[in-house]
Amino acid sequence: MQQHLGRLEGVARVDVSLAEGKVAIVAKEDTRLDPAQVFKATYDSGVSVVEMTMEATGSFDHDSKSVLFRTAGTQTYPVIESDLLKPFGEIHPDERFFVRARLFKKVGRQQPKTLGAVRLELIEIRKQP
Repeated sequence: MQQHLGRLEGVARVDVSLAEGKVAIVAKEDTRLDPAQVFKATYDSGVSVVEMTMEATGSFDHDSKSVLFRTAGTQTYPVIESDLLKPFGEIHPDERFFVRARLFKKVGRQQPKTLGAVRLELIEIRKQP
């Protein structure tokens, strides 16, 4: 499964733990990564996804409704607001950050076949020099 997912466009590295049922995805910088394709490829390989995380470098932006994380060009992800952003104060779009975020976590007995709407649940943020 690791090699299969690693061939997807935009994936730099894939860490798979079948024992824990987790897939961690590291996106290539300045490329487009489609989490829905990653989720589908995992499901199609016969593995149920328990948790899916993403590591990427990018910038934060705001639209009229929410905070967005921009990884490359026009690819943006809505962010579930949390206290992790507060220490950075007013964030400017030209500031770069490393982010580790959860894209999916299985709840209960659900067995979803598609990822659905992606919203990043921030786990770690580091300001890049």
